[in-house]
Amino acid sequence: MTKPDMPNPLTEYPQPPFPRQPMSAPGLTGEMTPTPDHGEQSYQGSGRLEGRKALITGGDSGIGRAVAIAFAREGADVAINYLPAEEQDAQEVVKLIEAAGRRAVALPGDITSEDFCQKLVQDAVAGLGGLDILVNNAGKQTAIDSIAELSTEQFDLTFKTNVYALFWITKAAMPHLKAGATIVNTSSIQARHPSPNLLDYAQTKASIVAFTEALAQQVAEKGIRVNAVAPGPYWTPLQPSGGQPQDKIEEFGSEVPMKRPGQPAEIAPLYVFLASKESSYSTGGLFGSTGGMPLS
Repeated sequence: MTKPDMPNPLTEYPQPPFPRQPMSAPGLTGEMTPTPDHGEQSYQGSGRLEGRKALITGGDSGIGRAVAIAFAREGADVAINYLPAEEQDAQEVVKLIEAAGRRAVALPGDITSEDFCQKLVQDAVAGLGGLDILVNNAGKQTAIDSIAELSTEQFDLTFKTNVYALFWITKAAMPHLKAGATIVNTSSIQARHPSPNLLDYAQTKASIVAFTEALAQQVAEKGIRVNAVAPGPYWTPLQPSGGQPQDKIEEFGSEVPMKRPGQPAEIAPLYVFLASKESSYSTGGLFGSTGGMPLS
């Protein structure tokens, strides 16, 4: 008998040390060493989201990119939002979605604007012909060592990106979501185990958990499910573009039991599960992918 493929998760993907690689926010995938794996070559779908219509914020790179690829290969049409500076990455994702035989809708813009968030949902619905999956994934993270150095401007921008936009987009999407629709929010292990240099970011990720738990109870009677995913250290442009100091980048992920960062391809199946009918009794939950770090 042929033995099943059983790769060792400790050695399947790159381990630190990594080179320092400072880049300007929001960062680009192609500038990272090693290049993140979003499942471009590995993800194989099985029709679990056939005919569904999804909007993913931050869909150009990192976790959002991996989720967009997975959703498309599972049969969903996908709209992605991203900043105009990320157009290069976004167009790569559009090609991958279309290569899977699905409709791709590219919607650049700044989600710190309430007006844009409302337009984003309208344009996604128009471009996709409806909406039944919303993934609030876009995020801002900037490491600052001391509260004395944390400006009101950064604090405000972090909350606008991570919390206000999630609220605005979800509120605008609700009239379009019917029974069976799903919302998946990206929180973080920072919601449970905040790092001292991520004071503002950790607060927003805890807020996302509370938002998820409250909204799930509010919309359960409509047949709409709401869950959150809590990634640990994942290898995305968010990290070297200011999310972590460069000395932390060199050893990024070494602090968790698996001794390496996660690759976006490793978390995308969790979003597929939460968006599909296979998770039909799961709502209001926080699902971790942390390399062994407990969420409790």
